Amino acid sequence: MTDDHVYLSLADAAGEPDGEARWAYGTGFADPLLGVDAAPPEGVDPADLAAYCLMLGDDALVLSQRLIQWITRAPELEEEVALANLGLDLLGQARRLLTRAGQLDGTGRSEDELAYWREDFEYRNVRLVELENGDFAQCVARLLMFATARGELYRRLTGHADPVLAAVAALGVKELAYHREYAHSWTVRLGDGTEHSRQRMQAAVDALWPWLDELFTPHEAELRLGVDPSELRDTVLAGLAEVLDEATLSVPEAAPRAYVNGRAGRHGVHTEALGPLLAELQVVARAHPGATW
Repeated sequence: MTDDHVYLSLADAAGEPDGEARWAYGTGFADPLLGVDAAPPEGVDPADLAAYCLMLGDDALVLSQRLIQWITRAPELEEEVALANLGLDLLGQARRLLTRAGQLDGTGRSEDELAYWREDFEYRNVRLVELENGDFAQCVARLLMFATARGELYRRLTGHADPVLAAVAALGVKELAYHREYAHSWTVRLGDGTEHSRQRMQAAVDALWPWLDELFTPHEAELRLGVDPSELRDTVLAGLAEVLDEATLSVPEAAPRAYVNGRAGRHGVHTEALGPLLAELQVVARAHPGATW
């Protein structure tokens, strides 16, 4: 579709009163800035805004790859389709955010260059999204945690001074509400199901809970932009506790995962799981640099 433009679709979705646009993923686009004012807002450091968009974009890109890995592995065909669509939602968000980052950081890099030609230490995603998939209960638990936190963040970012970031958030908050609904329903189904399914769901929540804290730990660029993720903590934890209670599951008391000299995913310090994931993501682009299809 020659008139399918990434930011034009953002403007259309943001203006849709009923939020009927669900899947973000589209085809290629010619002008990534068409339809939304792309000039950095006055008083905002473009470098900080680029860094922030890169963080959010990397979160979405990496988790989208983990979700798409469930194709041919999900417990039911319907869940394969659902998880693929959730992954494509996040991929659509990643494309827009990486495009914005490349425009603002002074390098002019495209979404593809940022996705395929950075090393793992250059990625700025939180570690929660890069962990290996584990079983289906872990997939559900991670999606519940991420969608709850990211949905609340995007809800607040809809009023951000940067019109592009605000437009990404306006579309994303609708998608993430559906993601959370999907994870919520499966958490309750597994937690309040058989004794075996409850044990598996509780184990998944216990395993992933220590990684949740990183979503609330502010990066210096975020604070300079007036975005403090620590303000989300109480709302997000309350929302998660409500779901876990409905699912007859316990809220873990585990301590947060340790940082490395105060650094974690936002600073390029990752787990060993990220490298193989990026190798899988980047193999075709690196094997055939500059190829067109």
